Amino acid sequence: MSFLETLLGGSCLTPGAGRVAIYLPNNYGYVILTGIGSMFMLTWKAIQVGKVRKQFKIFYPKMYSEDNDLFNCYQRAHQNTLEVYPTFLTMLFIGGLEMPVWSSLAGLIFILGRVRYAQGYYTGDPKKRMQGAFYVAGLLMLLGASTKFAYRLITN
Repeated sequence: MSFLETLLGGSCLTPGAGRVAIYLPNNYGYVILTGIGSMFMLTWKAIQVGKVRKQFKIFYPKMYSEDNDLFNCYQRAHQNTLEVYPTFLTMLFIGGLEMPVWSSLAGLIFILGRVRYAQGYYTGDPKKRMQGAFYVAGLLMLLGASTKFAYRLITN
């Protein structure tokens, strides 16, 4: 296969050699359940923002308050999680193809870290959000599993 074919080809719809069949590992259900659990974490955060939005009378479409830092802390805890969530899910589901139990554990660490991050932020002292910074360990574990999977795809 030429460089150009390698660069531009590889579609799963292209017949012939070079196809890779991906079978879900037996423990992949744990990965799916972890993804579902992360949705509950996001929903919990959204509910928290909704509660303080109502309490402080900060109406839509305002995303942040100009004079209520406590509300902004709640909103930032949720928004910051949404900012990293696509990366988390991508690495969870790809890394889980290589190391399902490891990836599920990493996902749990991420979820617990993000909950603790929010709880720290909810105090009104943004520095306390760092109590949940251990969520990064979960992301790094997922990065390792995803990288291992990509390497095996390339070298097989």
